[in-house]
Amino acid sequence: MIDEILAKIEQFNTIIIHRHERPDPDALGSQVGLKKIIEATYRDKIVKVTGYTEPSLAFLSEMDVVTDDLYQEALVIVCDTANTPRIDDKRYTCGKALIKIDHHPEVDSYGDVSWVDPSMSSTSEMVYQLATSGKNKMTLTDEAARLLYAGIIGDTGRFLYPSTTEQTLHVAAELVRYMFDRTLLYNQLYETKPAVARLKGYLLTQLDLSQEGVTYVKLTANILKEYNVTSEETSALVGTYGDVLGINAWVIFVEEPTQIRVRLRSKGPHINGLAAKYNGGGHPLASGAKVKTWEEADQLVVDLKAICAEYTK
Repeated sequence: MIDEILAKIEQFNTIIIHRHERPDPDALGSQVGLKKIIEATYRDKIVKVTGYTEPSLAFLSEMDVVTDDLYQEALVIVCDTANTPRIDDKRYTCGKALIKIDHHPEVDSYGDVSWVDPSMSSTSEMVYQLATSGKNKMTLTDEAARLLYAGIIGDTGRFLYPSTTEQTLHVAAELVRYMFDRTLLYNQLYETKPAVARLKGYLLTQLDLSQEGVTYVKLTANILKEYNVTSEETSALVGTYGDVLGINAWVIFVEEPTQIRVRLRSKGPHINGLAAKYNGGGHPLASGAKVKTWEEADQLVVDLKAICAEYTK
């Protein structure tokens, strides 16, 4: 599969790389890291990355301006996106060929070539394997290493999550041999704004653990306004309840103008099926979803409690 993808990359002079909407470090790390690797390996190729530029992650990279005409003879690669509705920039179908590279459990089977490996910690780890495991090795730069390392530590929770394998640690060890400022990168990824820190305090005051080991919090538009925190910034709070003794799973609901965003996390019970039921998806222990009303949010909590009750039997 790796050699098939490398052959496609070699074949096309124009390559446009997409990833999922509302990007996290792995989405950006794999997307832009792959761009940097291809550019360093093939100096004559046009390589672009597209999608919304997330301000809180602009230190990783900003997106390119990609005109429609570039797609006419282009290879399109989509990184870190299990299902087509989540692909940022719907022009991904406009190229000559389409490749999917992803580590989430398969949801949509799309692409002329599809490399899906849920055993990988991150799509950034897969991109590293792509660059170093094929018949023809690609060129890994300091900047590519920084981006891939950011993606790996982002999706492994700094190597705390069960998705971290011996191979993951080996890849990370190889990446830190390159010249980039790891201390600065960690600070950029994990420093918390005072407003977000205050909202974290609010989340802890709302802790109410059910007998099934479930807790949840509803961040309404009024609460976000009171604490001066955006919906996007609440992503930094998703792990707040992770260290609480006795917790099995938790949900953070975030009210947005047209929907309620659902951030689901678990310490054991698999929740990606529940996320799929509520217009989302993800990993067994880390998923996201969307609901339309607070009544629907309440039903999701009921369903989550049932999953956790079954898990603890």
